[in-house]
Amino acid sequence: MSRWVHNKHIAVLMGGDSSERDVSLSSGNNVLYSLSNMGFKTTAIDCIEDFLDVLMEVNPDICFNALHGGDGENGSMQRLLEREGIHYTHSGVTASMNAMNKLFSKNLFLENDINTPPYEIVNVDKLNMIQRKNPFVIKPINGGSSKGVYAILNESDKLGISSIQNFWCYGDKVLIEDYIEGKELTCAVFNGNPTGVMEVIAKNNFYDYDSKYSDDGSEHIIPAEIPSEIYSLVQDISLKTHKIFGCRGVTRSDFRWNNKLNSKGLFILEINTQPGMTSKSLVPELVKKLGFSFNDLVLSLVEGASCNR
Repeated sequence: MSRWVHNKHIAVLMGGDSSERDVSLSSGNNVLYSLSNMGFKTTAIDCIEDFLDVLMEVNPDICFNALHGGDGENGSMQRLLEREGIHYTHSGVTASMNAMNKLFSKNLFLENDINTPPYEIVNVDKLNMIQRKNPFVIKPINGGSSKGVYAILNESDKLGISSIQNFWCYGDKVLIEDYIEGKELTCAVFNGNPTGVMEVIAKNNFYDYDSKYSDDGSEHIIPAEIPSEIYSLVQDISLKTHKIFGCRGVTRSDFRWNNKLNSKGLFILEINTQPGMTSKSLVPELVKKLGFSFNDLVLSLVEGASCNR
């Protein structure tokens, strides 16, 4: 353990009021357990209601940001911690904001010649009027953990769009993008380098929220059984994206690959600046394959904490 973090008091920010609250609580409790086992003084802070008063009273040296979605991931929490001069983990204000907003992300991908699925933005009240050819995916512009993500693969799925529209709670705009048939691939950047590439095989053919967090919802293959050219390209794009967005700490980039199109069939979907730290999350598994334990991952993020990120 470096001298910088020795004897530091660490507050783990978790929970919050986003749609990803349950996942965040799971991530936060895992991190809390890890930090406690390593001998850190820790405090758990559920970021709801008067959490800022609690944070000021606790007065930690470092905040481990285990929040997912909402203000914990879109730059708002990062801005607050910068204002208060509290060191924190993961990416800073601008990187978090750009990565969380899928429209901003798409623009950055395209500006930097990174292939991403064709898309359009529509008003949610016009969702049932879209004339897009199947298959396609409906997504919130801001969101994670596949909350509010729907794959429209056939005409039967299309009949359910009115129901999606009626129960939509993710803002007045919707992102519609082409569904890329093929393999689901993911790669993290840790300690400034890409990890191995994982293939994720969802049991229900689409890697949605249930596939991510239910028992036996998906199968993970590391290293992904794909051509070496595609494997290296996923790693290169993951690192390039991490740098373009100005990210810090650990990130994870998600891809779809249509093997019929070779390298032209590789599409980045998004970059995640606050990857999950649950027992089913992908980043701890990717890092473990490199020989780093969960404690190593947590400690690395704590040691890299700072302001002005």
